[in-house]
Amino acid sequence: MAEKIATRDAYGKALVALGAKNNDVVVLDADLSKSTKTAKFGETYPERFFQMGIAEQDLMSTAAGLATVGKIPFASTFAIFATGRAFEQIRNSIAYPHLNVKVAATHAGITVGEDGGSHQSIEDIALMRVLPGMTVIVPADGPEAEQAVFAAAQHDGPVYLRFGRGGVPVIHGADYKFEIGKAEVLRDGGAGGAGSGSCGCGCSCGSGCGTGNDGGAGSDVTIIACGVMVEAALAAADTLAAEHGIAARVINMATIKPLDVAAVKAAALQTGAIVTAEEHSVIGGLGAAVAEYVVGEGDCPVPVEMVGVKDVFGQSGTPAELMKAYGLTAADIVAAAKRAVERKRK
Repeated sequence: MAEKIATRDAYGKALVALGAKNNDVVVLDADLSKSTKTAKFGETYPERFFQMGIAEQDLMSTAAGLATVGKIPFASTFAIFATGRAFEQIRNSIAYPHLNVKVAATHAGITVGEDGGSHQSIEDIALMRVLPGMTVIVPADGPEAEQAVFAAAQHDGPVYLRFGRGGVPVIHGADYKFEIGKAEVLRDGGAGGAGSGSCGCGCSCGSGCGTGNDGGAGSDVTIIACGVMVEAALAAADTLAAEHGIAARVINMATIKPLDVAAVKAAALQTGAIVTAEEHSVIGGLGAAVAEYVVGEGDCPVPVEMVGVKDVFGQSGTPAELMKAYGLTAADIVAAAKRAVERKRK
């Protein structure tokens, strides 16, 4: 069984290492440092740690002020409070002047579990993605989360980092290199089953479609996932191949904005069908970003099935119960992939 690490734990570990390398890094928290895992940074570098209390608007505004004097602030709290309660401050004091603040939000999504719908942020990606100039990152596991923290510190401008509460399996090895704006093909899909070849989308991609492309051209469908759904996407690809004769490419889209449009376009042209998977509302998140591109600037409309939370709020339950109840399992991705393949054959 793969080792499990919560991305919030990886965030806390990365902060301490980053603090040793860069004296300009400062951390702010909203009275949740044990939960957000910023407490260790505070113990190690107390002169660079600011406990702001339960005052998220002040947290973001203070982080903005620190950025104006050359500091690199990591402002941390739960995702529901960061993006909901302090949205105006993030918009007007951080994003609008394009300040170098890193909003690091933990306990995102329905895997917060028993805390219930009031604390389950399923709108945060949409809220941050809509802000001009905001970079949005959703790491899939601990190693990627650590690298994302360092990448965010080196990036000039506001960044939203989304971390989870519970442990997730480690899928990346020591040779992995995270890069903002770059998707990762975890599985190519190999030779596809029935239906592989030309995308059949009627788009303007010309002879670039289908088997003429290199790398995964025989795949039937592409699964584009982020965060905790990446593991489920890999499991779904195994099931699709073993039980349904469907070859699936799997892409880890850790950066939601800027979206790796080259990877999305290659998926559309080469596989002809896309499934997106995210622990977030299907409105405004990863799925929306992908669909907007393929029918707009990408100019290659293909079937896109979205696995995510529908137009509903969360509720109390264990993470596993909630993932099943809201259709965020490997089986749900399998069903979506089958629908997408069937749609492209029509």
